[in-house]
Amino acid sequence: EMEQGNYTTVTEFILLGLSQTHEVQMILFFLFLLFYMIILPSNILIVLTIQKDSQLESPMYFFLANLAFLDICYCSVTPPKMLADLFLHRKTISYGACMAQLFFLHFLGAAEAFLLMAMAYDRYAAICKSLHYSRLMNRRVCCALVGASWAGGFIHGIVIFTLTIHLPFCGPNILDNFFCDIHQLVKLACADTYAVELLMFLSNGVIIIMCFALLLISYTVLLMKLHTQSTEGKSKIVSNCVSHIIVVFVMWGPAMYIYALPFQAVPMEKVVAVFHTVIFPLTNPIIYTLRNREIKSSMWRLVRKHI
Repeated sequence: EMEQGNYTTVTEFILLGLSQTHEVQMILFFLFLLFYMIILPSNILIVLTIQKDSQLESPMYFFLANLAFLDICYCSVTPPKMLADLFLHRKTISYGACMAQLFFLHFLGAAEAFLLMAMAYDRYAAICKSLHYSRLMNRRVCCALVGASWAGGFIHGIVIFTLTIHLPFCGPNILDNFFCDIHQLVKLACADTYAVELLMFLSNGVIIIMCFALLLISYTVLLMKLHTQSTEGKSKIVSNCVSHIIVVFVMWGPAMYIYALPFQAVPMEKVVAVFHTVIFPLTNPIIYTLRNREIKSSMWRLVRKHI
């Protein structure tokens, strides 16, 4: 801590982590490490496969490659430190690292939310506007949608970062989590945080609920179009929509549980946060590829070519 005026300013935060028991920490370390050794290379393989295979040039695969890359970035924010902290008795994070972690979590998380909305629009154009699909979803439009997703995420991250960076921290510095959780962090501030909490709730909760509602409506519309399609078309629509709907619930379920409540303590928050920040993001691209024959066969060709 360092003196600033007549009060002390917190320069680091203490993280209580996932468990205080050494044996449990070791079990968690090997479980998470095993998960990353399997799933992380799979996401990298998805990106490389789509980049190298000329047959996978449709907008759907372009968005999928960007989603896999975004999830790799997102899962590089908290898990490395979480794994390292499992070996430490006293887990700390500096004030600067905490603010950086906070920014990148919300930046990349919001960018992924917007990207999933772009993917929903792509499916809508492919199914409902099939005659004009090549014009509606050309490469320039796809790049613009991806760029807008990253820009929207960056703006959201800046908003959360700006609201937090001005808060004074001068007393307790213990966070009962494995990362800089925004809910607990704001509660430690030595100031009236009602306005900040309200703005953060509007920035997080309302955006999450609106995106979730819009995605559900869009996929409901797509499924209602089934009766106008051939048998082969119905099968393709169902396969695509089911993958998207699974990912939407996998991502938005924990996000709404954590952020959509106006700064209330929620039960099992730490467990839900593990799935939301560590497990689910890396599994999202896998869910898409498991139901897609073209990319699975292309991945195997790439693996056989280099091994």
